[in-house]
Amino acid sequence: VYSLTAFAHADNYVESDIFGQLGEHEKAAILIVHFGTTHDDTRAVTIDAINARMKVAFPEVEVREAWTSRMILLKLKKGVERLNPTEALIRLHEEGYTHVLVQSTNIIEGTEMKELRREVESLSLNFKDIRIGNPLLYEPEDYRKVIQAITGAVGQAVKGGQKVLVGHGTTDPATASYAMFDYMLKAEGHPDYHVGTVEGYPAFDDALRLLKKEKSRIVTLTPLMFVAGDHAQHDIAGEWKENLEKQGYKVNLYLKGLGENTDIQELYIAHARFAAGHKAVDMTSKKKGYAAGR
Repeated sequence: VYSLTAFAHADNYVESDIFGQLGEHEKAAILIVHFGTTHDDTRAVTIDAINARMKVAFPEVEVREAWTSRMILLKLKKGVERLNPTEALIRLHEEGYTHVLVQSTNIIEGTEMKELRREVESLSLNFKDIRIGNPLLYEPEDYRKVIQAITGAVGQAVKGGQKVLVGHGTTDPATASYAMFDYMLKAEGHPDYHVGTVEGYPAFDDALRLLKKEKSRIVTLTPLMFVAGDHAQHDIAGEWKENLEKQGYKVNLYLKGLGENTDIQELYIAHARFAAGHKAVDMTSKKKGYAAGR
């Protein structure tokens, strides 16, 4: 059972049930925000799967989705409507929704997550209460739970050898989250697991240096991404695999997005539940209280 208190620093949150005390004519919704994918196969077992699980977890609340990648939205087939977060929030407002919980399936607090927070803030005056659940890796306990989920799934499917978890990466300082994940993997007793990213730090060469420290010449590559889409197919199964083979490694692939893992899905649900029951303390007000001796 995932403890909701794992997220909470008592000083940073107060209990506040966004869905518990709706007044007359007030309506509540959850907006699940995904980066998106053009690959229907991985979408069905990740994005669609967690959307369905969220509806089960919050049966009394309207559940909608939005996708953030404008490039992916442009590539989608005509006739398939996918809204970006701003469009989805405007529609909810026009339909009379007053209380909205936004839960992203982002992995880290990187550029995508920060942009989402800005979008939500820009439309906050349209709602009586709107709040955002945290991304997958936020508190140290999140990292431990994700490590358990990943090593459990990969360990059942892959016997022996080294494993490299390949994330998207970011130019934001939050790329340090991937290095923290690598550190905690080893601290939690998994020295055969390493982390690299396609567009950030640790990069391919950083992961390769870690691989060379171990004797095993067998490597399994798996995405540290919510969906196994373009990056999994082209970067991981393509460039990363080819470059490792040039280094003399036998390379296996475990191309399953994190969103397929039911334990990972439950962690996102836990983040949404926490956000539904708690509100972040305004730090400006908190500091004024300190200054006043309260």
